[in-house]
Amino acid sequence: MSDTNSTFAADEPFFKALLLPHRSLGRTGFLILMGALTFGWVVTGVIFLSYGAWPVFGFFGLDMVGVYLAFRLNYRAARAREEVSVSRTSLDILKTAPSGRSERFRFNPFWARFSVSRHDEIGITAMAVTSREASVSIGGFLNPDERENFARAFSRALAVAKAG
Repeated sequence: MSDTNSTFAADEPFFKALLLPHRSLGRTGFLILMGALTFGWVVTGVIFLSYGAWPVFGFFGLDMVGVYLAFRLNYRAARAREEVSVSRTSLDILKTAPSGRSERFRFNPFWARFSVSRHDEIGITAMAVTSREASVSIGGFLNPDERENFARAFSRALAVAKAG
């Protein structure tokens, strides 16, 4: 019975990270922005209509549709996520695309290598976990500060897993 418990404890992740893309404008901000743009469009459109320039009114509407679609695509891209967990016996990465399609990668932490590409001015530009079988990039959508924080914490977790 103690063998089962010790195996379970070895498989229990001691490091978990959920990586999400940052979006600075939330739902309320989006609604306020679209409301302000709509108000500005209606006021300006009415002025142009009063001067007989009715085609301008329609083109303002196309601008609104364009802004709306751009934000919707941006929010769709924000549904991407990466879940990283490290235990003594495995390093698991679950990458979920904005479409909802997921890919799972499993590495042996003893053979996995965490590589970081750096730029002198920007900092970390790319991160990847590699082994003989595969190479998986992680955190591509994170900003430079978040990449630094994740790289530091993940490196420590991987070192702990390798130390046994």
